[in-house]
Amino acid sequence: MTLTIPLILLLAVVVGLLLRFRAVGAGAAVVVALFGFYLAHTGAADTVNQLVTAVTDAVPGIGR
Repeated sequence: MTLTIPLILLLAVVVGLLLRFRAVGAGAAVVVALFGFYLAHTGAADTVNQLVTAVTDAVPGIGR
Protein backbone atom coordinates (compact mmCIF):
# COMPACT_ATOMS: atom_id res chain seq x y z
CA MET A 1 0.00 0.00 0.00
CA THR A 2 1.35 3.38 -1.01
CA LEU A 3 0.54 6.49 0.97
CA THR A 4 0.91 9.79 -0.83
CA ILE A 5 0.96 13.15 0.92
CA PRO A 6 0.92 16.38 -1.05
CA LEU A 7 4.13 18.36 -0.69
CA ILE A 8 2.15 21.50 0.13
CA LEU A 9 0.63 19.71 3.12
CA LEU A 10 4.07 18.71 4.42
CA LEU A 11 5.37 22.26 3.98
CA ALA A 12 2.32 23.68 5.76
CA VAL A 13 2.93 21.36 8.70
CA VAL A 14 6.60 22.40 8.87
CA VAL A 15 5.67 26.11 8.81
CA GLY A 16 3.03 25.46 11.47
CA LEU A 17 5.56 23.71 13.69
CA LEU A 18 8.10 26.50 13.20
CA LEU A 19 5.48 29.02 14.24
CA ARG A 20 4.33 26.88 17.17
CA PHE A 21 7.84 26.52 18.59
CA ARG A 22 8.64 30.15 17.83
CA ALA A 23 11.53 29.28 15.51
CA VAL A 24 10.20 31.93 13.13
CA GLY A 25 7.80 34.78 13.59
CA ALA A 26 4.47 35.24 11.84
CA GLY A 27 5.97 38.00 9.69
CA ALA A 28 8.72 35.72 8.41
CA ALA A 29 6.19 33.00 7.62
CA VAL A 30 4.10 35.45 5.59
CA VAL A 31 7.17 36.68 3.71
CA VAL A 32 8.20 33.10 2.84
CA ALA A 33 4.66 32.28 1.67
CA LEU A 34 4.53 35.40 -0.50
CA PHE A 35 7.98 34.62 -1.91
CA GLY A 36 6.79 31.15 -2.91
CA PHE A 37 3.63 32.58 -4.43
CA TYR A 38 5.51 35.10 -6.55
CA LEU A 39 8.26 32.61 -7.45
CA ALA A 40 5.58 30.35 -8.90
CA HIS A 41 4.74 33.10 -11.40
CA THR A 42 8.29 33.51 -12.74
CA GLY A 43 10.36 31.64 -15.29
CA ALA A 44 12.04 29.79 -12.41
CA ALA A 45 8.82 27.92 -11.58
CA ASP A 46 9.50 25.13 -14.10
CA THR A 47 13.04 24.65 -12.84
CA VAL A 48 11.93 24.55 -9.21
CA ASN A 49 9.16 22.09 -10.09
CA GLN A 50 11.62 19.81 -11.93
CA LEU A 51 14.06 19.95 -9.00
CA VAL A 52 11.38 19.07 -6.45
CA THR A 53 10.10 16.26 -8.68
CA ALA A 54 13.63 14.85 -9.05
CA VAL A 55 14.21 14.93 -5.30
CA THR A 56 10.87 13.33 -4.46
CA ASP A 57 11.47 10.63 -7.08
CA ALA A 58 14.96 9.95 -5.66
CA VAL A 59 13.98 9.78 -1.98
CA PRO A 60 12.21 6.38 -2.10
CA GLY A 61 15.22 4.90 -3.90
CA ILE A 62 17.68 5.90 -1.16
CA GLY A 63 16.64 3.15 1.23
CA ARG A 64 16.90 0.35 -1.34
